[in-house]
Amino acid sequence: MILFVWVLSLFGFQAEQRDTVRLQEIEVSAPVFETFGLGKKQLNWDKVALENYQSRSLSELLQEKSPLFIRQYGPGMLGSPNFRGTSAGHTAIFWNGIPINSPSLGQSDLSIIPLAAPDRIDLIFGSDGALLGNEALGGSILLQSQANFQESPTASISQEVGSFGQSATAFQAGFSGEKLAFQTKIYSQKAENDYTFRDLSLPGTPKKTQTHSAFSQKGIQQDIAWKINPSQRLSTSFWYHLADREIQPPMGSDTQDTQEDQSFRLSLEYLKFWDKSRLEVRSGWVRDDQLFNQSFNQTSSFFLSGDWEGDIGKDWKIRLGTRGTHIQGNLSTYSATDQRLETYQFIRFSGLKNINLSLNLRQLLVEQKWQPLLPSLGMDWILNPTFSLKASIARGLKVPTLNDRFWEPGGNPELLPEESWQGETGLRWNKGSFHSELTFFAMDVENWIIWMPKGAIWSPDNIRRVRNTGIEWAGGTEFAIGSTRFKIDLAYNYTKAINRSNSEESPTFWNKQLPYTPLHQAQGGVELIRDGYSFRLSSQYIGQRATTLDHSRIMDPYSLSQLHLNYKKLWLGPVQVPISLRIENLFNKSYQVLYLRPMPGRSIHLNFKIQL
Repeated sequence: MILFVWVLSLFGFQAEQRDTVRLQEIEVSAPVFETFGLGKKQLNWDKVALENYQSRSLSELLQEKSPLFIRQYGPGMLGSPNFRGTSAGHTAIFWNGIPINSPSLGQSDLSIIPLAAPDRIDLIFGSDGALLGNEALGGSILLQSQANFQESPTASISQEVGSFGQSATAFQAGFSGEKLAFQTKIYSQKAENDYTFRDLSLPGTPKKTQTHSAFSQKGIQQDIAWKINPSQRLSTSFWYHLADREIQPPMGSDTQDTQEDQSFRLSLEYLKFWDKSRLEVRSGWVRDDQLFNQSFNQTSSFFLSGDWEGDIGKDWKIRLGTRGTHIQGNLSTYSATDQRLETYQFIRFSGLKNINLSLNLRQLLVEQKWQPLLPSLGMDWILNPTFSLKASIARGLKVPTLNDRFWEPGGNPELLPEESWQGETGLRWNKGSFHSELTFFAMDVENWIIWMPKGAIWSPDNIRRVRNTGIEWAGGTEFAIGSTRFKIDLAYNYTKAINRSNSEESPTFWNKQLPYTPLHQAQGGVELIRDGYSFRLSSQYIGQRATTLDHSRIMDPYSLSQLHLNYKKLWLGPVQVPISLRIENLFNKSYQVLYLRPMPGRSIHLNFKIQL
């Protein structure tokens, strides 16, 4: 690693960096995926867009505002993402550039990622192991939080109360001097979740009140940045989170399970700028403690990476890097370690008129065994001021989790990595205030790991072969009538995820849609803004879902609506006091996301914020 950084620093004095912008001796560059992730569908929310979601979780945001299907076990319970028909373990999740998925499970619970913490969230759709690394088969979620220079001192505190014993408090403060910048966030959220529902497991489906579904979570995040001199910067972030939950039982069950999740996350980044190039050195540490009833599990991950980025001539931009990972797992049935090393190189070519091309390569070394080379090729082509075309092809890979390999009894250390190939193409259209984007994708996933019974023991194996194809469309417009502004957005997704024939599963499972993967999803919203007031009505439609591979049970489609009312021009002297009202499940629909997992009816939430 030291030799790698030393060599890159020598190259850095002569290479060029065209996309770097100097702002009062602080250089700012576009994120890596924006520069080199060409041909990919992307979505993002910045700090302003996340402002009305500070009392909520990442799971709730993605349910309302993205084309992802979130498999939700109940309010505040486990929430896992489904990108383009893949599983939760096929989604890579990063915080400040470091992976935060559980090494033992290979996934994250989106319900315990509160939106009071990140400043920006990006979604990258589809396979791209070359650009983002392990686990990025279906898609990736990138969380970013940092202290920024050139900002005035800020401070705010918000308090929300709502139905079913819900409450949330969030505090944020930031300050920037000439050399130092700070940002502190503290949050607390809880809910009793004592809502009523119809118990479908009992004759007559009587009404019952949920009595074992309370949750609470709290945490603190501290971001610090130090401008050492005009060409060097050091930044660090620490995030502590604690969640305590009563695990909601399914209908017909009276289990009293509890779970406590505690996470420690630390990132440290050093940036060195030359006139036209840059060097990044990043380290990170993530520790997750989980207490399920009386069973304790702990995993720790350590990361160290070095990247150099610059321009070669007028038309070429390159990025070279390496990352080492050490994983330690102390689980209830086993202890294990994992060592990984990955090298990567990204290239962007801009020498053709209105066409940008990217070629990315990554190679992983896992426990002294090289994994298949991961390439990706992308293109963005501006056809004219109105239309642009995108296209990409990429390979993805997921290394088997610690549980897959070492669980006692049943773990299988001979498992192969799950692999995918995906191609996508899309057309963007922008005309005045109208915009539209249409994307087609096709993906093959091989060696999909499934746990199957082998005698009295369940064990994982590379069994399933899946083909995913689909269409994603999103569009919208903004316009004004007098002093009232209108925003309209619409989206539709068609996702076909077919289980192909294999030697282990029954033929009755072949050529059928994967469980809990809706074929059709749609979203829409309209917002009115006038004189500090805003009114937004939004809705989501989720189509039928099978609960098993043989499709013996099909769950009904459902639609949900939300109403948001905001007023931002209330001032008490020098203090701004924004007020917002939110109504979820506006029409009080009875629905389930997953079979026999009841969800709440209509709920009302009132939020006050004091902003200096």
